Amino acid sequence: MSAYDFDTLVDRTGTSSAKWTYYGPDVLPFWVADMDFRAPPGLLAAVADRLDHGVLGYTMTPPELEGAFIDWLERRHGWKVVEDWLVWLPGVVPGLNLAGRAVGGGSLLIPAPVYFPFLAVPGHVDKAGIVVDLERTGGPGRERWVMDMDRFEANVRRDTGGFLLCNPQNPTGRVYGRDELEALVEFCLRHGLTLVSDEIHCDLILDPDVSHTCVACLAPELPTITLFGPNKSYNIPGLGVGVAVIPDADLRRAFLRARAGLIGPLSPLAYVAAQWAYSERTDWLPSLNGYLRANRDRLQETVAGLSGVEMTHVEGTYLGWLDVRELDLDDPAGHFEGHGLGFSDGERFGGSGFQRFNFGCPRTMLEEGLARFVASVQNV
Repeated sequence: MSAYDFDTLVDRTGTSSAKWTYYGPDVLPFWVADMDFRAPPGLLAAVADRLDHGVLGYTMTPPELEGAFIDWLERRHGWKVVEDWLVWLPGVVPGLNLAGRAVGGGSLLIPAPVYFPFLAVPGHVDKAGIVVDLERTGGPGRERWVMDMDRFEANVRRDTGGFLLCNPQNPTGRVYGRDELEALVEFCLRHGLTLVSDEIHCDLILDPDVSHTCVACLAPELPTITLFGPNKSYNIPGLGVGVAVIPDADLRRAFLRARAGLIGPLSPLAYVAAQWAYSERTDWLPSLNGYLRANRDRLQETVAGLSGVEMTHVEGTYLGWLDVRELDLDDPAGHFEGHGLGFSDGERFGGSGFQRFNFGCPRTMLEEGLARFVASVQNV
């Protein structure tokens, strides 16, 4: 039995929770990637200890945090980096936009469906966005979303300077294999592209036969910006902390120039939480992933029993990508909201006719959501 309580639904009333406020009291929220679990007790204690100090002034990045992160990255993911490569940020999304400014060229390649801030980057940095569809392959029970290199070849332009990757993939739950990433690296090298990789979900791997590969490890000669953060794995998105790993000195200088005047120091509480997360040796992650795995299985089992709904297997993250196109709904988001369900509408992710289901919640909440979902499909 887990030492952590993932079964209790914490009442978030009065906390201005974005997740629970957006849809109102009659709708169960399964949208934003914010789990309904308390953060690990040790992390909360570390933050409480820092609060007890009483002074929360401007804070420089603690060297202990940088050492903990470097050790974590090598220990868990086999990538040995140095302190000079690190740029600390208030999250991955600011890092995506700074990366868009730092890379050269006039256009960015973006595989979709994808976490919607990716699709907004080109407009924020005055570049063209080249959105290339991922391909859904495989038979029943073996379907997965893959990168089609021929599609990238057909869409890359002479002015394309960067490729924006999300791995593990949000919203499809795909964890790309080493062979796929090697093919992507070769493509980027051949076309002179900088590879920007969001790997924030790298510790949320649900299948025992699947592992995360840091794409930057595969070709040190490729210019890369890799984005990490403990926000998802330890459920602290409200603290806002992330880090960009940029080995190439010229690219790192361009990234720092893009950051200048826009982003200040992080909260001292964010630094403390991140240091605890990257130093921890508890069984939090195995326990969390086990609970999420069971939730995923319940979601997939429910979807498999419904007509008009499909879902590819989720290898990582806590996000299910539901294909509801066969239901032929004029307003899918509105239909499900009318049945008390708040999903993330796939239109924003470049996936019209899909809904994203966040199953990072206590089992009782999930079961109530699944009951409502079954009713909503049967009442089409």
